[in-house]
Amino acid sequence: MKKLCVWAVAALLMAACTPKAEKATDSGLLQSKFQTEVDGKKTDLFTLRNKNNMEVCITNFGGRIVSVMVPDKDGQMRDVVLGFDSIQDYISKPSDFGATIGRYANRINQGQFTLDSVEYQLPRNNYGHCLHGGPQGFQYRVFDAELLNPQELQLTYRAADGEEGFPGNITCKVLMKLTDDNAIDIQYEAETDKPTIVNMTNHSYFNLEGDAGNNSDHLLMVDADYYTPVDSTFMTTGEIVPVEGTPMDFRTLTPVGERINDYDFVQLKNGKGYDHNWVLNTKGDVTRKCASLKSPKTGIVLDVYTNEPGIQVYAGNFLDGSLTGKKGITYNQRASVCLETQKYPDTPNKPEWPSAVLRPGEKYTSQCIFKFSVDK
Repeated sequence: MKKLCVWAVAALLMAACTPKAEKATDSGLLQSKFQTEVDGKKTDLFTLRNKNNMEVCITNFGGRIVSVMVPDKDGQMRDVVLGFDSIQDYISKPSDFGATIGRYANRINQGQFTLDSVEYQLPRNNYGHCLHGGPQGFQYRVFDAELLNPQELQLTYRAADGEEGFPGNITCKVLMKLTDDNAIDIQYEAETDKPTIVNMTNHSYFNLEGDAGNNSDHLLMVDADYYTPVDSTFMTTGEIVPVEGTPMDFRTLTPVGERINDYDFVQLKNGKGYDHNWVLNTKGDVTRKCASLKSPKTGIVLDVYTNEPGIQVYAGNFLDGSLTGKKGITYNQRASVCLETQKYPDTPNKPEWPSAVLRPGEKYTSQCIFKFSVDK
C-alpha cells in the first residue's frame, strides 16, 4: 500500500511537470507561433469570438487579420481569408495579407505631394510610386494591443514625424469589433501634431470557398456608377468615368472571372485584371451596403459597409504560386478578392477629389464593416 502511494505521488508530480499541449484556435493557429519581438516590441495573436462561435484571429504585427472562421450553407466552419500560420512567415515573406494599411493606402504619384506649399518625397516602391505607405508602412509595424473584451481588440500605433517621408507625429487607433450578427466592424482614428495626410484601410484577401481556389466563380457587386481609370503603372489618370457598358460594371452580382481576362479593354490590360478604385454611390453612408461578395459553392456572403467615398477591388492578380499559406495551401493567381475601403488613390495630388488632409486639432475617422451571412 505504501509503495502504491509513493507511485501515485510520483505520477502526480510527473503530470504536473509535463507541459500541456497547446490548444489551437478553430482555424488551426498556435498562439506561440506568433510570439516574438520585432524592433523591440512583442508580437502576439489575439482571438475574438462571438455567440455564434464565429472566430477572428488577429496579430498586432501590422494589425493583421490572420483568420476568419464563418459557417457555410451546411454549417461547416471555413476560414475565408488568406494568410500565414506563423509570425516568421509574415516577417520573411513580405505581403499585405490581412494588414492594416497606412499612413496612406494605395498609390501616390511618384511618391510626391505638396501640402501647405511644402513638398514631400516618399519612398517609391511600386512602379515609381509610393504604395501603401512605403516599404515600411504600417503593415510591417508592431501595434500596441489591448483586448478590451472577448469581442473587441484595440490596436494603437504612433508614427513619428518623417516616418517613410510623411510629415507629423500621428497616433493611430484601430478598433476591431466582432459583433453578434457576424460582422467585423473596423473603426480607425488618427490625430496629428502637424498637417499631414492619412488614408487607412484593411487589406484582407477574401476567398469565401475557404480553400484559396480561383476566385472566378465568386459573385461581386459594387454599388458604383463610376470608377477611376489607371495608366500602365497603376496610377490613376485623374478621370472619373462611367462603368456603363464596360467590364467594370458590377452594379449587379457578376462572376469575378466573367470578364477579367478581356485585355482588349485597356483598363483590364493596365491592371492585369481588376485592381481599381470604384466611386461609391453610397457617398459615405455607412448604413448602406457598398459591395457584396458571394460564393455559390459555399453560400457564404460578405457585405461591405463604409463611410469612405471609394473602394479598391483587387483580384489577386499578382499572386503567383510562390507563397505557401496556412495549412500548406499554395496561393496561386487570383486566389482571392480584396475589398479596400478608402479615399481615392493619389488624392493628395488631385485636389478635386475627397481630401485626405489631417490637421492638428482634427480627428481622422474611418469605418469599414465586413458582414458575413449565408445564402442557402
